[in-house]
Amino acid sequence: MAALLIKTCLRQSITKKLLTETFTGKIKLRPRVVLADLTCLQCCCYHTTPALLAKKKISPAEKRRMEQEKLLAKLNPKIKPDRPSVEVWKNMTVKELATSAGRPLDDILDALHITNKNFPFKRDTILEDPSIIHETVKKLGAKVRVVTRPSDKKEEAKEEDLDAVKRPPPDPSVLIKRRPVITIMGHVDHGKTTLLDALRHSSVVDSEFGGITQHIGAFNVTLSSGEKMTFLDTPGHAAFSAMRARGANATDIVILVVAADDGVMEQTIQSINMAKDAKVPIIVAVNKCDKPNVDISRTHAMLAEEGIVVEELGGDVQSINISALKRTNLDQLIDAVAAQAEIMALKGDPTGLVEGVIIEATNDLHRGKLATALIQRGTLRKGDILVSGLAHAKVRAMFDHSGTVVTEAGISDAVQIIGWRELPIAGEEILEVENEKRANQVMKFRNAKLNEQKSIEHKVAAEEKHKIHRVEYEKLQAQKRALGVRRWRKKGNREKEMVEDTFPRVSIIVKGDVVGSVEAILDVLDTYTEEDKCKLALVHYGVGAISESDLDLAKAFNAIIYCFNTKVPKSLNMAIEKENISIRHHNVIYRLIDDLKLEINKKLPIIQADETIGEAEVLKEFEINEKRKKIKVAGCRCIKGQLKKSELFKIIRDGEVIFRGKADSIRHLKNEIDTVKTNMECGVKLAKVDFEIKPGDKLVCYEVVDKNQETDWDPGF
Repeated sequence: MAALLIKTCLRQSITKKLLTETFTGKIKLRPRVVLADLTCLQCCCYHTTPALLAKKKISPAEKRRMEQEKLLAKLNPKIKPDRPSVEVWKNMTVKELATSAGRPLDDILDALHITNKNFPFKRDTILEDPSIIHETVKKLGAKVRVVTRPSDKKEEAKEEDLDAVKRPPPDPSVLIKRRPVITIMGHVDHGKTTLLDALRHSSVVDSEFGGITQHIGAFNVTLSSGEKMTFLDTPGHAAFSAMRARGANATDIVILVVAADDGVMEQTIQSINMAKDAKVPIIVAVNKCDKPNVDISRTHAMLAEEGIVVEELGGDVQSINISALKRTNLDQLIDAVAAQAEIMALKGDPTGLVEGVIIEATNDLHRGKLATALIQRGTLRKGDILVSGLAHAKVRAMFDHSGTVVTEAGISDAVQIIGWRELPIAGEEILEVENEKRANQVMKFRNAKLNEQKSIEHKVAAEEKHKIHRVEYEKLQAQKRALGVRRWRKKGNREKEMVEDTFPRVSIIVKGDVVGSVEAILDVLDTYTEEDKCKLALVHYGVGAISESDLDLAKAFNAIIYCFNTKVPKSLNMAIEKENISIRHHNVIYRLIDDLKLEINKKLPIIQADETIGEAEVLKEFEINEKRKKIKVAGCRCIKGQLKKSELFKIIRDGEVIFRGKADSIRHLKNEIDTVKTNMECGVKLAKVDFEIKPGDKLVCYEVVDKNQETDWDPGF
């Protein structure tokens, strides 16, 4: 008898007569033909006799399934059993078909033999006729799904092929001499911008609000000697440390400006550390030497303590004594910079795709998204396609620091670029790509990587929040069980909602002129740690002028809009007045923070505080008899203010309050009085005193008054 081994139904090939003749021995078939097992007889089991079924051992569950399928087939003949799909392709081999179908090779050969009896199929036989492949798959009880040959599929692109990366180091033969990039760094108000103003014969200081540089300025300067240099002016204020770090990392030489009268200050030390981390040589410019009574040797000694040993003290750091305001010794400073640049032998590659770095970015009201870039390799021209972080651009135009249109920018040039689809982030590298299709590919890849990273971070954050919420939930459930459902609904949840709704909150929207300024403001806001007193909610932030969406957000969240060196379009004035939206204009960051502190103070609830009226020193404790009771009396001398009988008193011992209460009686000599003035002695009988009053204790007369709270927020400046 033939074995029942093939795992498919052969409805089209095996009839009732063929099955009967096979098992009666009238027809001789190959050993592995006919049927695999009775579980796949859903199509042809209806043609099989009960005697034949009885010869095969099947489980009761299989019998029930077969009966259900038979019943369904009778009720609805159109219902066909679900069939698996097999991937096939042109000119596949028998072995490949077996692998794709997930079946033994002998099963495939048997099915092929039924399809084409006259051809001797083997393991490596190529099935050139697609109809044979399709018919064989049908005999296996599966569906055909035509696909491309796996070997013909394109290999997945490598990560470096999808992203834009810097080119390999250039061939030394293409390198040319380039101008140095110099960053001027130092403490606030030590004269950095004044020095730059003197070097380029312009007036930058007058345009800086409060005399403080609010963001990095990049300038191409041609000196009187004909020497060309690129200068970066960085802020010295404590809030702009990230911007100073960007300046240090994009430069060749750092000019460290130190005021001769102040010496080394906090931001001076930060600038030194940033230059050391970037491994950039430092040239010291001791400024304000024209002031009287300055001690330059003291400044050099303070620099030596920070690891900057100048040549006068035997070190290798050049130090020039200058006066930026009076233009004293500026030529010597330029010579020192030129000598340092000559030693460094600065060279660059002007060929190929452009590479650079974003110095600053802003959203100009008339020109759109604009970024200041420092070109570090290649030559940038109009029409070039750039990518920077998650932003890309087709260069529409370029301008220098004075607003003059330039046609191209070479290595070490600082230019303003317009044509950005998105606003780039200051500090990001710039890379040129071949075309916009390539730029879109890079953006798609980078956004996918960012989303992947965010999903991981969000998953971790969600798990942490879930743990916290689980603990809170179990705690609330325990309270609910303890209080009962009705009392819980009435007291627990409603009281909690009321507390959350009435909690002090200040909502703000920040709009700045450039990315660096907004970044500095956000860094300062991150130092706020008094969320338990008043919540500080940053609703939105951005670069550029106020828009209608900003007004909608301010209205929805009752937020204050802080404009940092930006203007409000005239078209929005009517909407601002109608909705009564609060807008605050500031040009200096610490004034903005002071204004925000006042708003927080207004939201803090009023508290009761002790206001001292007078103080007295306890000289001795007396005991007197009053109605046969011993009463303790404190003999005191008033040393400050007045002691009033009608007010409250407290006794302070070793800085700790040990008593609060009223005074029953105050006597001077034998007379009862209501007020004791300074330097008067008196006896004070306090109500309900059950402890010993010791000499040296301080007796304070005070009243309880309502007082406005003030935030203890220290932003660091």
